[in-house]
Amino acid sequence: MQVVLIRYGELFLKSEPVKRHFIKILLRNLAKALDSKGLSHRFDVYRGRILVYGQDIPAIAENARRVFGVVDVSVSEKTGIDLDEMADAACSLARNSLKPGMSFAIRAKRQGVEGMTSQELGAEIGAAVIGTVPGVCVDLTNPQYEIFVERRDFGGFVYDSRLTAPGGLPWGTQGKVLSLLSAGIDSPVASWLMMKRGCEVAHLHVDGGSFAGRDVFDAALRHHCTLSTWIPGFLQDLWVLDAEYFYEALTSRVKPRYRCVLCKRFMIRVGTAIVREKGMAALLTGDNLGQVASQTLANLVTVSEAANVMILRPLIAYDKEEAVSIARKIGTFEQKQGDLGCNAVPKMPATSAALEEIRKCEEKLCMDSLVKEAVFHLHSYAALNGELVEP
Repeated sequence: MQVVLIRYGELFLKSEPVKRHFIKILLRNLAKALDSKGLSHRFDVYRGRILVYGQDIPAIAENARRVFGVVDVSVSEKTGIDLDEMADAACSLARNSLKPGMSFAIRAKRQGVEGMTSQELGAEIGAAVIGTVPGVCVDLTNPQYEIFVERRDFGGFVYDSRLTAPGGLPWGTQGKVLSLLSAGIDSPVASWLMMKRGCEVAHLHVDGGSFAGRDVFDAALRHHCTLSTWIPGFLQDLWVLDAEYFYEALTSRVKPRYRCVLCKRFMIRVGTAIVREKGMAALLTGDNLGQVASQTLANLVTVSEAANVMILRPLIAYDKEEAVSIARKIGTFEQKQGDLGCNAVPKMPATSAALEEIRKCEEKLCMDSLVKEAVFHLHSYAALNGELVEP
């Protein structure tokens, strides 16, 4: 019988009550993901493993691998714990993939079953494979082909592939946060990283209108939709702030060199208001220390003062290439990014804006009024499985 074998990682390290709670949420999320694709399924939960039964096993595996909390997924033959039965399943896999002259390895584990050790189990099944496919050799260091066997108290499992999943904690175990989502590389990566840590992430995009590049808004929507594919079956909320009114004030009332810091403080204050109104736990940004003028340590201190909620910055110590690598993996990286510029950025932005000076600028801007006005310029969107839907 074929089943999907799901492994979860750090959930296993939690106390028993916490682990049971997290696994319950993980099963809910897996069910949502499979139901959203119309895939029938049934779960069996064991120590360190979740088994999924259904009619379309390969499709179940592909969808399960995008669920946070899952470490990896395998399409496995489920057998009894009898050695001959497990060996027959391994030989069947080997006949389809091993050719004379190739090297292979058996990776064996056992748990809760007395008798032969894992090493002895691997050796016995390896001998059966050699007898089935002549001309092959064992290489435990760098094999061309691997077969995994698990002999557990709830059955035997034989498989030859492990599909990598995101790992982390199940979505919804760590509360709700609001992410400032831009059209760039970093902010969607920051969102994904906190989704991976169990946070329910909603987004706020500040749309500069005529002050933004022509491709900015579409890129932000695309990021939001892509991120929603990592929580299949769940709606992901997006608020878009039509902020052209703010940029008109920003570019006409204060010194150009302070615009970036003032803009970031405006975003933080609007984000903070939404966090408090929606009962969320924190605000999330894609800030990376020293990457641009508004992200120097001095300016981050000045910007952070505008918030009265926690600010999460998961990318603060990342190199740019690290962020790009994750963006490629999660699907938010675009080789041809288009026009993502901002017409309000000055030629020489301040890299160490004093808080006292910034507060004077905010008085000239009438910042309090601009933040309060934001509520009249907010628009609600939502994405489900990569598509925009009615919120």
